[in-house]
Amino acid sequence: MTKAEIQLVRSLADKRGRTEQGLFLAEGEKLIGELRTSQLRVRQIYALEGIFAGDEVEVVTPREMERLSQLKTPSNSVALVEIPRYRLHPEELRERLTLALDEVQNPGNLGTIIRLADWFGIRDILCSEGTADCFNPKVVQATMGAILRVRVHYTDLAAALTAAARDGVPVYGTFLEGENLYESRLSPAGIVVMGNEGRGVTPSVAQCISRKLFIPPWPADRRGSESLNVAMATGIVCAEFRRRTAMHGAK
Repeated sequence: MTKAEIQLVRSLADKRGRTEQGLFLAEGEKLIGELRTSQLRVRQIYALEGIFAGDEVEVVTPREMERLSQLKTPSNSVALVEIPRYRLHPEELRERLTLALDEVQNPGNLGTIIRLADWFGIRDILCSEGTADCFNPKVVQATMGAILRVRVHYTDLAAALTAAARDGVPVYGTFLEGENLYESRLSPAGIVVMGNEGRGVTPSVAQCISRKLFIPPWPADRRGSESLNVAMATGIVCAEFRRRTAMHGAK
């Protein structure tokens, strides 16, 4: 490998490098194998001998792989993948359930939420500009391949939610003063907003929310943890929305 190639791969650990190059880094035989059969374009693969074959594959030594890998235990392959550009049409928000993330900053949480979205059949996630980059190597690994199937959009979240609400799309959010999730009326389509790990939903985004929800503890009067991890809360909320959809036979 050339010094320039190594520098290019390592530059993708930073958002600035990913933005400048239009590439993100994926690691591991399973993930890269999925990428090669997806609609995303794999620009280059660096792999140990015998892992992959093809015109885009360059065989490297174990020592070179140690310099390329972003993992504590180096993987057997890394790939440079073109960052996809997605468009989300307004009618799509009216027709299905969508997640929105307001300043979620922990890469592990974001990766888990993308994986949850994939599990619950949620195709799109709207993110505020201050939310962690979904193509951060830690996020990509945490999604366990879900990043290939879930479209993540970065936008002015308050403006996007305002436009959606004006178009008749219900906008839900989780708050301590919200209605009991299990007793609230939930629609099969709409936007569910999840807030920052420590501060919750920002004031500008909170103004756009028409239905406030609360995940109650058990029993209801119990005093324990102050809040749930945002990824855990997302899983609970998505599961309840999908349960209601299944009960009413909606698609």
